[in-house]
This record gives sequence, structure tokens and C-alpha cells, in this order.
Amino acid sequence: MTIRWPVFVMVCAMALGVVGAGCEEEHLRTPADQQTADTRAADEAAIRAASQEWSNAASTRDLDQAVSFYADDATYNPPGAPLAAGKDAIRKVWMNVLAMPGVNLRWATSKVEVARSGDLAYDTGAYTLTKNDSSGKSVTTKGKYVVVWKKQADGKWKVIEDIDNPDQ
Repeated sequence: MTIRWPVFVMVCAMALGVVGAGCEEEHLRTPADQQTADTRAADEAAIRAASQEWSNAASTRDLDQAVSFYADDATYNPPGAPLAAGKDAIRKVWMNVLAMPGVNLRWATSKVEVARSGDLAYDTGAYTLTKNDSSGKSVTTKGKYVVVWKKQADGKWKVIEDIDNPDQ
């Protein structure tokens, strides 16, 4: 059987074109398109669990544990105070809060949204802060918060933005 060169060349060119098109399509996909599993439900559960652990750390006045939920470059926007940028500044704010006489701080997450990309999420909820006023009387403040979480290289979620404000 004799192969005619023009036909052979055309068949090879078509085969390379099909293979090349497939490679090009794969190359043009974004990392989100290439993600094989949607981990948003598991990520939401992990953030809810982390938020609960964080609230428990605050209610037991465990400063190191409370601050450990923040990324190194996080910012905290406390009510009635300047922005705290970075973990050292955030630690100072938390140290002052947890040192207040009669303090008890707790919160509950009401909503968690995880980005389809799986690297950012936010949660919202309500908090209750009880402390003693200057006369020693217990005073309770209720409020709400928004926290932005970022998945770290080790797969753990850390807070990168935190803001809360009282309802009153």
C-alpha cells in the first residue's frame, strides 16, 4: 500500500491541530476551573468551628489563643478606637479588652459565605460583651460583626479583617 505524501501530511497536520487545541484549552483554564472538588461546605464547617473556638478563647480570657486566629497581616477595626494593623497591634487591643473588670465576651456565627475559589470567606454574627462599669455595676452590650477569613498555605483559615460595632 502506497501512502500519498500530501494526504499523509494533511492527516498529520489535522491530528496535531486537534491535540494542540486540546492542550491550548487546558492551558487557558483558570485555577478555579481546574479545581476538581467544591470544598465550600467543608470550608464553611471549618470556619464555623474556628469561630466557636475563638469565641471560647475570648470568654475564658485566653489572650494567646484569641490572637492566634488572626493572620500576621490582619487588621482589626474595634468600635470607637483606631484601626489595629498587624498581630502586635491586635494583641494590644485584645489585651485591653480581656483585662476589663468583669469582662465576658461571646459571639455566635449566623452566616458563612465561602468564595467559589475556596481561598476567601466571610462570616457575620452577633456578640455579647459584659463588663463592669466604673462603679462596678455589670453592663452588657450587644452588637454585630463581620470577619473576613483567608485560607493559608497550610490549609488553615485565618482572620484577615475584623470589624464589630455595638447595636446601641
